[in-house]
Amino acid sequence: MAIDVKKELPQGKVEQRIVYESGNEMAAYAAHQINYHVMGYFPISPSTEVAQFLDLMKANGQHDIKLIPADGEHGSAGVCYGASTAGGRVFNATSANGYLYMLEQMPVQSGTRFPMVMNLVCRSVSGPLDIHGDHSDLYFALNTGWPILMCRDPQAVYDMNIMAIKLAEDPEVRLPVLVASDGYFTSHQKRRVMTFTHREDVHKFIGELPPAGFAHVLDRENPITVGPYMNEPDYINNCYQQSMAMYRAADVYDRIRKEYFELTGRDYPILDLYRMEDAEVAVFLMNSSSEIIKDVVDQLREKGIKAGSIAPNMIRPFPAKEIAEALRNVKAVTIGDRADSYGGHGGNMTIEIKAALFTYGVKDILVESRIYGLGGKDFYAEDGHQMFQYALDALKAGKVEKPFDYHGHTPGDPSKAPKRVLEPMKYEDLKTGLITVTPDEATGKVNVKIPPLRSLTKKPKRIAPGHGACPGCGIFSGLELFFKGIEGDIVALFQTGCAMVVTTGYPYSAHKATYIHNLFQNGAATLSGVVEMFWERKRRGELDHLGLKDDFTFVMITGDGGMDIGMGPAIGAALRNHKMIILEYDNEGYMNTGAQLSYSTPMGHRTSTSNVGKAQGGKVFHHKDTAQIMAATNIPYVFTGSEANPQDLVKKAAKAQYYAQNVGLVYGKILITCPLNWLSEDKDGSTIIGTAVDSCFFPLYEIERGVTTITYNPEEKGKKVPLSDWLKMMGKTKHMTRPEYDASYKAFEEEVERRWNVLKAKHENPYL
Repeated sequence: MAIDVKKELPQGKVEQRIVYESGNEMAAYAAHQINYHVMGYFPISPSTEVAQFLDLMKANGQHDIKLIPADGEHGSAGVCYGASTAGGRVFNATSANGYLYMLEQMPVQSGTRFPMVMNLVCRSVSGPLDIHGDHSDLYFALNTGWPILMCRDPQAVYDMNIMAIKLAEDPEVRLPVLVASDGYFTSHQKRRVMTFTHREDVHKFIGELPPAGFAHVLDRENPITVGPYMNEPDYINNCYQQSMAMYRAADVYDRIRKEYFELTGRDYPILDLYRMEDAEVAVFLMNSSSEIIKDVVDQLREKGIKAGSIAPNMIRPFPAKEIAEALRNVKAVTIGDRADSYGGHGGNMTIEIKAALFTYGVKDILVESRIYGLGGKDFYAEDGHQMFQYALDALKAGKVEKPFDYHGHTPGDPSKAPKRVLEPMKYEDLKTGLITVTPDEATGKVNVKIPPLRSLTKKPKRIAPGHGACPGCGIFSGLELFFKGIEGDIVALFQTGCAMVVTTGYPYSAHKATYIHNLFQNGAATLSGVVEMFWERKRRGELDHLGLKDDFTFVMITGDGGMDIGMGPAIGAALRNHKMIILEYDNEGYMNTGAQLSYSTPMGHRTSTSNVGKAQGGKVFHHKDTAQIMAATNIPYVFTGSEANPQDLVKKAAKAQYYAQNVGLVYGKILITCPLNWLSEDKDGSTIIGTAVDSCFFPLYEIERGVTTITYNPEEKGKKVPLSDWLKMMGKTKHMTRPEYDASYKAFEEEVERRWNVLKAKHENPYL
């Protein structure tokens, strides 16, 4: 069937084109057309793709945005704030716990009146961990002082992003603006979208940067102080001015959306009202669900029921008067909140709508409040019918029987309670007695003796088979080899990452020992608390009844960039010298969120945020040496290990256990393969790791009480290979051996050699 494109196009004054893209792609597309100066970012699903798409466009020379990968969301918010004080245009995207991690920066930015645009791709807030879409992060944004625009589909994501920067920079507003869309529902679902054909038309609409009259920190003729300490009455006056700017944002937005309608033919009034003219029952929903409910309205209208729906395109400032007027003649309404305000007898929208009705004198209306769609639970037409049924039931009864409840939850069934599948490991199986660790009084170090590895094969695995890791994943073979050197019981904490995600899909767990999970950035602090509670309760005699034969060994597992966002707490734990082990599995990226660059990603390597193209050749800066950083905290033992050198790793694990139980904190780092994102063969994992060691990219050594010892020297064994031999084995690095990327290869090679030579010097001199 032929489509008349002219009839399909909305009426507008500007030339447009049709694309078929997702919400995340459209956020990135709008940002690249605006051509922001700076984007500070940190990967978190489901918003990560926004930075990925922008990096891919950057690699192909499609925009000039300076993309800055931060050490965590808090850092990314700081990058963005600093950039905004310098007078340019700033962009960011985040989700869920990432947004909460940066939350304290949000009121600072709005309170000091520096504009920017941030996309919040809405997702469930832990805990427990859930990466799917609801509005629990969005509701934390309500009190930050940022105007909030809502996006029901990818078209709205594109349009709102372009209007948002104009709103943020308007002289009457001058506030940072949040653009909210639903994670996975909108962010990843592709739809037909109309866009400006020419970037110049976007720039004409949003205008040039406000020239005179707005101070920034780069004006040497007008030095300013940003964020001073402020007493009353100045502080309350500042807040009043900010409040007035927020309310003005509604009028400014209304003006901007009318201008946008003239240009594009697409209109986004503050309230999207559907068949509300004579509605007697209504449902209030936000974003993606609000489109589904329109079909339900039509179906009810066919049955003679006067139904209508309300969805806001802006929730800060809250359109209280408009909502009250829309509901003035409605007899019953159901308000659906995709997040709960625990203890508040309804979600935030329910509370605010009830306040609006009271304020504007709308009395004779029955209000039902329902929490729905949490954790990405789908919203179907039948759910929409039920939302209306709540209102219809109230109308029939003449009262609201249950003002607040959840919709879509299921009652617990005691017969289906999770049952233990994995029996606890026996202490006798874990304590083999085959590994001996003895202190050397003369040197202050410890001597380790291990049996042939085949003798340890009967030792039970700490992690059961059945996890969901990708084929060829090196995490669990590496971890299990390390655990072969640990005798007795452990308590393990896993930071967020592949190892955590693939082993704990509720109601199942692959962990046979006690396991804890906490947020990406805070694992070391959390395990520190566990460790100190153990020793204090033991001191008080409160654990005697448990019959512990030996003390626990406390092990924190981190990876997938966890030693970027988690470096601060890890250093803090090291300086306090808690008796625990931090073991980093290094797969050279944020693999659990889609293979974005980490600070552990080596220079020139391709990731989804360090793409390879005509304008960019992979990651542009060198990798972080976490083992050396942690050694600088003066902890008693630091080591690197590899499953390609199994005896070396098992011996270091035994040594790590001794120090963690008797002296203080231990830090270890093992290199593991990720075939999916390294673009390598599953079967080649051990060979690739071995070549990384033999090329001296990943040297094997230990730092015991400050003294460095290289435990495997490929030069002395005549096994050293060129760095290019390793790079050729992986699709993510093959490009580095091509002539056009020679400069990147040489810089990487020189740094690897420099670090290796420094390590050899430390090995030869105990005072280095």
